Amino acid sequence: MTKRNLLILITLYTITTGFVPGGNGFYDSFFLAPTTSKVLRFYPNPATTVINFEFDKSVESTSLIAIYSFYGKKMSEQRLSSNKVSFILDDHYTRGLYVFQLRDQAGRLIESGKFQVSK
Repeated sequence: MTKRNLLILITLYTITTGFVPGGNGFYDSFFLAPTTSKVLRFYPNPATTVINFEFDKSVESTSLIAIYSFYGKKMSEQRLSSNKVSFILDDHYTRGLYVFQLRDQAGRLIESGKFQVSK
């Protein structure tokens, strides 16, 4: 088999097996159902003194949202009491990137994202 034919076979195999792990081929990799976000929005971004999170109504009140520094230090966390939560960004929050994680009661990750603090 020539190198050209081998390259064509590898390319065809890649296309027909899909680009998504666990996918069922080319069709699935482009036409997967969109995932719905549980964190509807967080604002302002970049934040200076406060960051607000709004959640989908389907998020359980037993869920927990935590904020981590970009280096992995847990800065603060709150249990969801409603579908809107605010964090006061005190002096421990310096300029930089922060990561939020929304977890269910069992500790499984529901969603994560990042935001910027500019002071």
